[in-house]
Amino acid sequence: MNVLNEIYENGLVGIIRGVNPKDILSVANALHDGGIHTLEITVDTPAVLQVIEQLRNELPEEVIVGAGTVLDAETARAAIMAGSQFIFSPVVNTETIRITKRYGIVSIPGAMTPTEILTAYEAGGDVIKVFPARAAGPDYIKDIKGPLPHIPLMPTGGVGLDNLTEYFEAGAVAAGLGGSLVQMKDKYSKSDLAELTKRAKAYVDKLAKIRS
Repeated sequence: MNVLNEIYENGLVGIIRGVNPKDILSVANALHDGGIHTLEITVDTPAVLQVIEQLRNELPEEVIVGAGTVLDAETARAAIMAGSQFIFSPVVNTETIRITKRYGIVSIPGAMTPTEILTAYEAGGDVIKVFPARAAGPDYIKDIKGPLPHIPLMPTGGVGLDNLTEYFEAGAVAAGLGGSLVQMKDKYSKSDLAELTKRAKAYVDKLAKIRS
């Protein structure tokens, strides 16, 4: 499996943050049932390495699992050893990018300004997470693509059903979906999971319409 190509193909990354570790597998399955097959587990999750390992072992093979909110190389390496297939970061940390690429894993650092975006890409970032996207909006992606058309951008933070079309039309290759998709809850009931699958399907259907 070419993980980077699959991320492009999937187009949507479900970000799981603030969810009880006991419920994460159920949440991941609910997202998969709705058609979202790229999942980010933030490293502030308790026992996150065990969670990542569990997801890699128990989810269908087509589901891509990565670690998010990774701030340093040590955390990146630990997540990779646990099975992470990509490393998400909210910032540009060149050593984190370097060690991620050393292990042949997809690196998605976060950046905002043109200088940060170029720095992250030149350091080896495969896709640059424009974060927080809500601070600038879809037009910012279009503006960045003007002088930097070769850099793949993934807006994250503030992306929802109401602006998904605008972000992809502006040139985004994928989008990170946080609270607009996966709510921070200590306990997910069966009805919560059913609603999550419904929301995931709405995003997938919307993206399919955009791409058609």
